[in-house]
Amino acid sequence: MLNDLYQSLDPIAFSVGPLTVRWYGLAYVLGFAIAALVIWRVAKRWKIDIDADAVLTVILCAIIGIIVGARLGYVLVYGGVEYLEHPLEIFAFNHGGMSFHGGLVGALLSGIVSARITHVPYFTLADLGCIGAPLGLFFGRCANFVNGELWGAPTDLPWGVVFGGPAGMMPRHPSQLYEALLEGLVVFVVLYALSRRVPPRPRGTFLGLFLTMYGTFRFLVEFVREPDVQIGYLWGGWLTMGQVLSVPLIVAGVAILAYACVKKLPQEGVDRLAVPRGEAD
Repeated sequence: MLNDLYQSLDPIAFSVGPLTVRWYGLAYVLGFAIAALVIWRVAKRWKIDIDADAVLTVILCAIIGIIVGARLGYVLVYGGVEYLEHPLEIFAFNHGGMSFHGGLVGALLSGIVSARITHVPYFTLADLGCIGAPLGLFFGRCANFVNGELWGAPTDLPWGVVFGGPAGMMPRHPSQLYEALLEGLVVFVVLYALSRRVPPRPRGTFLGLFLTMYGTFRFLVEFVREPDVQIGYLWGGWLTMGQVLSVPLIVAGVAILAYACVKKLPQEGVDRLAVPRGEAD
């Protein structure tokens, strides 16, 4: 059933004259819009002094950081010699090639700028952003599935998908949907549920959890995902570049969680609240 469904999917959402809108682009737009709403909602619950203009500033900085970081990350880590021979291709976003790990670095760096502009502590902004980000990942991985890219390894399981084209006609794991479920929905549900506690957990908790959960889920899914053809398997033929890059995320996530537990810094604004510990709305 999934095979028939995929064959009918078109990467192009709609066209108006010379303008062509793809599902992948819509996934970015929808992801940023929902992230802004989640940040706004959680910030209000935490009684953080952040208005609509500040949220817009955070999102705009994140957009620039994620897009630039994701593209540069792909070029530097996954790109081949073609970028050296044709450097203008680095700016050809319409030709594809975005790296999550690069986008994450860009987002974290953009948070430094956002924190300075909004005067909200960096870890508080990072916590808010990490609660809203997983839904963007969910839409992005679904768009990967629609595009028929980043497919999984061959499988004889009943939900195997035939992608055709470079993937061939053998059924493969729909690894894009595995990642959409685990890195997107599961991470969001966990973080959003934890965010409902008032006063919230210490500053940095949500960033640490996000890095740990994403890194773990990505590492596991990579076992059933085809490696990038230009890189292949690393370290004895069983690790992928995605797994190698995910290990530092897990280590950093655990370290940030330990820091949050030891320091117990309150989220900005909640230290001024007289709310009994454990009370939730």
